[in-house]
Formats: sequence, structure tokens, C-alpha cells
Amino acid sequence: RFKSDHPGSRSCWAMKILVHLVPADKGLEFPQYDGKDRVLDINDKNYKKALKKYSMLCLFYHEPIPDSKELQKQHHMTELVLELAAQVMEEKDIGFGMVDSQKDAKVAKKLGLEEEGSVYVFKANRVIEFDGLLSANTLVEFLLDLLEEPVELIGNALELRAFDRMEEEIRLIGYFKSEDSEHYEAFKEAAEQFQPYIKFFATFEKSVAKELTLKLNEVDFYEPFMVEPVTIPGKPHSEEELVEFITEHRRPTLRKLRAEDMFETWEDDIEGIHIVAFAEEEDPDGYEFLEILKEVARDNTHLPELSIIWIDPDDFPLLIPYWEKTFKVDLYRPQIGVINVTDADSVWMEMEDEEDLPSAQELEDWIEDVLSGKVNTEDDDDDDDDDDDDDDDDDDDDDDDDDDDDDDDDDDDDDDDDDEDDSDDEDDDE
Repeated sequence: RFKSDHPGSRSCWAMKILVHLVPADKGLEFPQYDGKDRVLDINDKNYKKALKKYSMLCLFYHEPIPDSKELQKQHHMTELVLELAAQVMEEKDIGFGMVDSQKDAKVAKKLGLEEEGSVYVFKANRVIEFDGLLSANTLVEFLLDLLEEPVELIGNALELRAFDRMEEEIRLIGYFKSEDSEHYEAFKEAAEQFQPYIKFFATFEKSVAKELTLKLNEVDFYEPFMVEPVTIPGKPHSEEELVEFITEHRRPTLRKLRAEDMFETWEDDIEGIHIVAFAEEEDPDGYEFLEILKEVARDNTHLPELSIIWIDPDDFPLLIPYWEKTFKVDLYRPQIGVINVTDADSVWMEMEDEEDLPSAQELEDWIEDVLSGKVNTEDDDDDDDDDDDDDDDDDDDDDDDDDDDDDDDDDDDDDDDDDEDDSDDEDDDE
């Protein structure tokens, strides 16, 4: 399974920490763990104090420390990731701790910790689950995003241009009278519910609103890779209305697998399957394939059952050998297939000419076959069963041949015995 039964699991990802390999000049000194213990062992006696002490408290909820030396090493590497993150974030008033699911079960229940192997961040009255790659780099980036304001303001054409280039992100933008507006306050409250996974922007400038064709108190919702936004109906909006709309439309037609929320994305399957496309954006073929994929996604964004995950292998180099072995595909070329998240069975689109990529129409036809069930991973299981049956038939044929040989040998033995008896009779007659 993608999540926990292979080298891509969270515990193994903990191996990916920042290491200072060679001396660096001033200004590029990557942090090394200094050996100081900063990560707290959270228990029933100290958890309230820790919550009060820090503006944000980051807790790793883990299973009991295992007896296996290999698993103990993995646990130790996770501790090092947290210690390095705690060291880097020490001046940001962020605390770090670990909660044992067995030893500290009461504390876990009080804090609402449920999933072992997850990191929970406590900020004010909110609990945010970090569902991404457990490396110091990714975790620190996630926490820094949480320290920022939940809504970013757009005030001029240059900032608007930067907003337009964020095509990989789910993002919202609203036009409000001022920061004192009650409707802006509701927008800000909604933003806190989704920070840092979904980006919220606002403008108070008429010129920016005109460029976006936004009316006062109107909010536009941008799906990743889509050219045109969806205007949320029924302005002005309450916090609850915004949260409800975003929750309903959160699963995009096309989304990129990102380190900061990769496990959440993978868990968001449709009836146990994902349509997955591998393409290197920096590679000419990969870029061309991605543009074709965007075109197909835009033409079919009205289909609620269509959701494609784009994975750029360059973002996950440690997973490339595992993916190639598990899915039996060459990731140096663009690929698209269907993956069963339960057993990692997969079926991949056959490209007739390896030199030419599929057209948008060919890709759309294949996706239609997937959605209709014509292409599915169960067919692959049937083929495997047929192969097994063929092997069984071959074995049966071999057994029959052996039996025939044995019968022939028995007949030969009987003939030899008869010949010997005849010889004995002749001797007696003499």
C-alpha cells in the first residue's frame, strides 16, 4: 500500500532529514542537530502547561516503541526529524512533543489524537493535522505557513500577476470594502479553517476587483489548473456558507501530489482507486503530456467522479524505484494509469507509438473507459488468474505424461517377466 506497507511510509520518510555534509561558507550553513533535547515527552502532567507555554504546539502521535531493532531505528530517526525542526523553530515560540498511543492514551483522548504516525499542530483553538512527508524541511515549511496571516492581500497589478501564476493551488479571492467589513471578517474566519492547505486572498482595491470582474463582497473559487474561476453564489457569505462550499468542491479535477499533504491526497480516493499521471514538468515530453492533461481536465471538469493526481517524479526521487517496481512502468516517460489503493494493482494506458504522446481525444477516450469501468484493475487480476490456470493445466499435462510413462514401464517389466518365465520352462524341458 502507498501509505504504510512500503518504503514510502511515514516512518521511512523520517530518514529524509537535513544533514550538513561538507563545510559551508557563511550564509549557507545548513543546520545540524546540536544534541540538545527539545522535544517533550507529553503526558497527563505536562500537556496543559505545554499548550499554555507555546503559541503553537506540534505533537507527534506514535504507536508504542517496538521491540524490533529496525523499527526502533525508524522511531529514533523520527525523533531526530522533530528535534531538528524544534531546533530550527526555537525562536518562533513553537513547541514540539511526542505522545505514546498506549502509555499516554488518556492524554491522546483529551487532545483528540486519533491516527498513529500523524503530527497534530495546536494553534489557538484549532487543531491542524499535518498529513504530509515527515521530513524536517517539509514540516518546518508547513509550520512557517501556519505562522502567516490566513488571508493575503492583493493591492496592485504585480501582486495580481503573482496570484494568476499559482495555478497548482486551490485558491479563493474576495473583494471587500475594508478590513473592518463584517463580510471580510467571515472570509478570514473561513480561511483559518483551511490554513495552510488552501490559499485565501482578498482585495480592497477597485482596480484589482475590476481586473478580476469581482463585485463587492463577491468571492471567486479557483480550482487547480482551471482558467476560469467559479463565483460562489449568494453573496454576501457567512463563514459557514464558505466552509460548506469549499468542503463540497475541495476535490479538484486535476491536482498535484505535494509533500505537505501527500497522504491526505492519497487517502482521498474515489471508490478505492486513483487515476494517476506521472510526468516530469522539466522534461519536454513530460511538459507536453501535462499540457494535454490540463486540456482534458478543463474540458471535463463538470464530471464529479473525475479526479486525476499528477505526480512529478522529480519531487519524490526516493520513491521512483519503488513506483517503477510496484507499477511496472518506466517513469522516464509520461504515464497515466488506474491504481487500486488497497493492493496497489494497476493498469496503464498503452501508447501505440512510444515516440508519440496520446492526443487529447485519445486520452479523453481512455478516461471515459476508466469511468465506465471498461478499464479497471480487476481485469489485471483476471489475467493473472488465467496465467495461473495455464500453469496448472501444464502441470496436469506433465502429470499425465508421467503416468503414461509409468504405465509403459510397467508393461515393459511385465513382458520381461514373461520372457524370463518362458526361458525357465525351456530349461526344465531340456
